[in-house]
Amino acid sequence: MEVVVKLLLAYLLGTVMGGQIVGALRGGIDLRKTGSGNVGATNALRTQGAAFALGVLAIDVLKGVVAVLLVPQLPWPWGAGDVPVQTVAYGCGVMVALGHCYPLFYRFQGGKGVATLAGVFACLLPLAVGWMLASFVLVVMLTGYVSLATLTASLVALLHIACFSPQGLWSMTGAFGIAMATLVVWKHRSNVRNLIEGSEHRFEKARVLGRWLSR
Repeated sequence: MEVVVKLLLAYLLGTVMGGQIVGALRGGIDLRKTGSGNVGATNALRTQGAAFALGVLAIDVLKGVVAVLLVPQLPWPWGAGDVPVQTVAYGCGVMVALGHCYPLFYRFQGGKGVATLAGVFACLLPLAVGWMLASFVLVVMLTGYVSLATLTASLVALLHIACFSPQGLWSMTGAFGIAMATLVVWKHRSNVRNLIEGSEHRFEKARVLGRWLSR
């Protein structure tokens, strides 16, 4: 019962949408009705500017951190369970991501989970985060495609687990990485289609390396 309650708390925490909070504070702006309709930081940056997007990003990352660091450690008044805290943390990481992507209170229409997963990975796989961030920035600077950079970072996370995790991919850590990479790909399936068709939105200002190499 302790594990179930904590997983449920992590899911509910995931349903706290940074885009909706910042939008309400900024006069009732609804990101679902602007740009791509996504409530994440990318659409916020594209339609509302950097300050708005940073607020969204901070909230969405923070809830991922809280879900895996604090929720598993909450005291349980009816005795300690038999499930290791680390295992509960991985489960909470999955649930907070699902809460963000499929929030019950917004008709299961949430974000793509990238910022929340960044907070989760920063706590559970801190050694992989630097490589993920580097690959993300590099791909954005080369191509201008945030979606492609996100997918690349997910692949880098799996490669890091396979190469540097003591148990490799065939472990709890590996299962978590595969599940979250699958979720990221699934939530970006329309972006993948747009990339193939050549209609994906590009941040041309961020494509500094790509423009320099094409001279």
